[in-house]
Formats: sequence, structure tokens, C-alpha cells
Amino acid sequence: MTVQDIELPKLRMPYRVRVNPYLPALREEAETWAREMGMLAGGEAPGAGRAVWTPSQFRAMAVDQLTAWALPDASLAGLRLNHRFNLWALAWDDYFASAFKQTGNLAGAQAFTARLHAFLPSEPGVRLPEPVNAVERGMADLQQRLFPPRLAHWRKGLNRSLARYVDAGVQELANSLAGRVPDVIEYAQFRRESFAAYTAPYSVELSTGAQIPERIRHSRTVCALLDAFMDYMGLANDIASYQREVHDEYDVNNLVVVLGTSLGLTVQEAMHTAADLVTARLHHFEHLIQSELPALVRRAGLNHGERIELEVWLAGARGFLSGLHAWYSGAPRYAPAGGPVPEQRTPDAAVPARERHLSTP
Repeated sequence: MTVQDIELPKLRMPYRVRVNPYLPALREEAETWAREMGMLAGGEAPGAGRAVWTPSQFRAMAVDQLTAWALPDASLAGLRLNHRFNLWALAWDDYFASAFKQTGNLAGAQAFTARLHAFLPSEPGVRLPEPVNAVERGMADLQQRLFPPRLAHWRKGLNRSLARYVDAGVQELANSLAGRVPDVIEYAQFRRESFAAYTAPYSVELSTGAQIPERIRHSRTVCALLDAFMDYMGLANDIASYQREVHDEYDVNNLVVVLGTSLGLTVQEAMHTAADLVTARLHHFEHLIQSELPALVRRAGLNHGERIELEVWLAGARGFLSGLHAWYSGAPRYAPAGGPVPEQRTPDAAVPARERHLSTP
């Protein structure tokens, strides 16, 4: 069965997609920043070496749409910062694939990743090495924007999550070189790391200005809710990027491959089973919000302000999922080779989160 013969299932997404009104401001400045960092061909960065993307590849990613759809309520400053992180994560992904996955250079990947850890300090004020490629240059530039005390919690958690992301890339390469398909039970946890899903809660915080109240942040219910939130992202991406990862990059770290190998399924059967699993994770996310979170809020005695903050964060998380789903469905990056580009969707106008009337759990 060829890739063109595989039927890609349509994933359920009950949340409407909205667009951040600052989307037009992202487009030109994103291209400028990518060129300055050496990610995009035609940049002026010293010692940039080979660029990560051509202009056509850059446009096909539609990262500005991803950011504006996933963070419809962010301020311009918050949107710009998240957008550059999205660009950086994709630059790392594509650079790592071309430099190490396609060449099978595990030693080079390990050395590259070890250096990158120096650009992800746990505390501000740490002197960074001199960047030698576009990925390091982009992260060094971003770190300079994370010093304000207001972002201290966000910065530390984000850097810790990004460290897990780049480490998972090395493990993915080791798996592929050894032909070792990940274990089906362990895969969801691993995918949260390799998709950078642990950064998403911080993006929602920056977008909405709200945090999950500290009194319930580490509860079983909230931890399960965050797991389901992150699982939808990475596992849904495995379906959308199946051709890119498995057929173009010869990657074994994909939910469809994991299910097919573990359960003895055909590719088409594994594809539909993967979709069922993604849907189940979204159902669990909804169940926890509707059935378990209200009781937790009452037991914890959250005050009115904490309840509102939680609701705003949850609204931001729903918007994040709907924006990612729209991107998977509409970006040319995920169109099958030789096939039609997925239909672009027109999101609704954005409504600032704090101006909506949200029910109290």
C-alpha cells in the first residue's frame, strides 16, 4: 500500500478555531527574524552556513497561522514570543532531520544536543556560548527576551521542557538506527517529550495571562488533564505527519508504526486505531473538565479569582488544541506528496479571553 492509498482519518475537534487579530503583524517580521537567525535562505547572519529552509518551504509551514490559531487571545508581545518559539522548534526539527536523521550521524546528534543544553539555562544571567548555527542563534536570541521577572516561572519551565524535547530527538534517532520501534505503553509519555508538548501549558499561560492555581496544579486530576491535553497534540501530529516522518525520514517513532508493530495491524488499521486513541484522549480531557475538576475545585476551596483564572486557562487550552488541529488540517507542510493541499479554513474572529463569560466549574 502506497502513502497515496492510505486513508487519513478525520479527527474530532469540538472547539471552534479562532484567529488572533495580530496575525498580519506576524508575517513580515517572522520572515525577517528567520533570515537574521540564518534559518531562512538569504539571511545576513554571520557564519550561518546552510539555511534550514528555502522561501517556499518557509511559506508552506504557515507558522504564523499556527501561532495565531493556537493563541487567539494573546497580546502582540506574547504572540510574537510564542511565534518565534514555534519557528525555533520547527527549525530544530528540520535541521536535526537533515543533519543527523538523514545521515544516521548519532555521534554528531549527541554533540549537537550537548551544546544546545548550554543555551537552555535554568537561571537567568548565565553566559551563553557563541552560537555557530541557526538553531543555536535562534535560541540565544530568544533567551535574551525571557529575563523579565514576570516570566521567571515561565522561563524556567519552558527551558526544562525544551531540554526534554532535544534529548528526545537523540533517542528517536537511536531508535531508528537500531530499528527499535518504541513500546506501545511507553510511547505516549515519550511523544510528549519528542513533540515539545511540555512547552504547551506555558504557551497557554503566556497567551491568556492565567495559570492553573497552585493549590491544585499537582493534583491527580490536573496532572491527568495535562497529560490528555498534551497527548492529543503529539499523537494527532503522528497521523498528520505519517508520510513525512515514516516515508521521507524513515522514522520508527510514530504512533501508527507503534500500533501496527505492537498489535500486528496493517497500516490502514493502525491509522484508524491511532485516530480512535487520539479521540479517546480528547474525550478524557473533556471528561476531566466536566466531571472531576468541579469537585476538585470545591474540595480545594478555590476563591472566585482562582476559579476565573482556571477557567481562562482552560479556555486557552481548548483554543490551543483547535488551532493545532486547524494547522494539521490546512498547512501545506502536511499535504501528501503529489496530492492536494488540505483545505484552508477561515477561523472566527478572536474574542479576548477575559471578555468572555465563562461558567464556573
